[in-house]
Amino acid sequence: MQKIYQDVSSIAGPILVVDGVEGVKYEELVEVKLSDGTVRMGKVLEADGDRAMVQMFESTQGLSTTGLKAKFTGKVAQLGVSPDMLGRVFNGAGKPLDGGAEVIPEKIVDISGMAINPYSRKFPSDFIQTGISSLDVMNTLVRGQKLPIFSGSGLPHAELATQIARQAKVNDGSDFAVVFGAMGVTFEEGMFFQKEFERTGAIENATLFINTAADPVVERIAVPRMALSYAEYLAFEKDMHVLVILTDMTNYAEALREVSAARKEVPGRRGYPGYLYTDLSTIYERAGQLKGSKGSLTQIPILSMPEDDITHPIPDLTGYITEGQFVLDRGLYQNKILPPVDVLKSLSRLAGAGMGEGKTREDHSKVKDQLFACYARGKDVRELAVVLGESSLSDIDKTYLKFADEYEKQFIGQGFHEERTIIESLELGWELLRQFPITELKRINQKTLDKYHPDLRK
Repeated sequence: MQKIYQDVSSIAGPILVVDGVEGVKYEELVEVKLSDGTVRMGKVLEADGDRAMVQMFESTQGLSTTGLKAKFTGKVAQLGVSPDMLGRVFNGAGKPLDGGAEVIPEKIVDISGMAINPYSRKFPSDFIQTGISSLDVMNTLVRGQKLPIFSGSGLPHAELATQIARQAKVNDGSDFAVVFGAMGVTFEEGMFFQKEFERTGAIENATLFINTAADPVVERIAVPRMALSYAEYLAFEKDMHVLVILTDMTNYAEALREVSAARKEVPGRRGYPGYLYTDLSTIYERAGQLKGSKGSLTQIPILSMPEDDITHPIPDLTGYITEGQFVLDRGLYQNKILPPVDVLKSLSRLAGAGMGEGKTREDHSKVKDQLFACYARGKDVRELAVVLGESSLSDIDKTYLKFADEYEKQFIGQGFHEERTIIESLELGWELLRQFPITELKRINQKTLDKYHPDLRK
């Protein structure tokens, strides 16, 4: 029988300090009974001798230390998982938000989880098609990868997230599922995600965990771990390929900062806790493939960079842990290029492993390199034209300038509702490259030209 303690010495924000405790463990769940008989839940953040620091799952506003009773349950935060959770929407506590019945769990899992042992990892190399040309061709996503989207305030990362969730698929016909975790979003955003999944039918193979800004801060910290725990169950026990989309990791980091401040910890960069890197890695490193397992867990965390600053601690530390990034550009968005992916700043470090015959197409890497080179030069010419005027440009420079404009409007700017196969995206790339003299296509060899476009010869 669990012991009940009444010596609550202080309340600071979401933190309660309970004295005189015995045998308390880190992450242990706590039931706090109020003087009116209602019970609120919390968890142990720190245990030091006979003192325990408890983080409440709900607001502590208006509470007094008088009359509070704390019961330590001996259990950690858990989630009941089942294949029946696909097609459902849950809150940050794992309770249904869609009006459906409670899920009867097949098993109970600890949401804390663990990073995948590097020795047990299988190297990611299988292509995931998102249906978005700027991602599939230029920054290819592979199974088991962790590849964040760096966005900014007001940029359409919510629309891009739902587009990826709706269109993502594997080409070998394997079972595929999406687990979507939203943290600290507005009520309107939460409803947008839910309605968009339901409207398009993508909800059938998806599970949503939604925490809004009005919900408890501690749920914001739990949501990514709940989403990943369920994704691990589908990937490594049900042999499914699972894509986990987490938005917005900035709200998650802000929640960590709030809790850290309540604990009176010494702050790190910009007030974030010094262990932010370690904490983020416990989330990101749960993506991957296991040797001997048919399933995979791929992760796309989305974070909005404060003031569009890519050197801010959250994107900076995220970039060290993950394998590249997609970067959304405000200039493209203002020019109504949607989705506004800046392919020159974006990077997928494992892209090469997901390209080639049997995965995408043999000419993929050559077309990608040529498009990248032409677009980079086209942007340089655009800046030159601003200074010198377009009339001062050479004919070939004008061709590059025209290409850059068409590449942005046609290739990048496909909108949020058009889905393209990788073959359609590659053919569009070839079509845009046709305007150049053959001598400018230095990244494509004669063998590739002869096989895919014999009408273009060097």
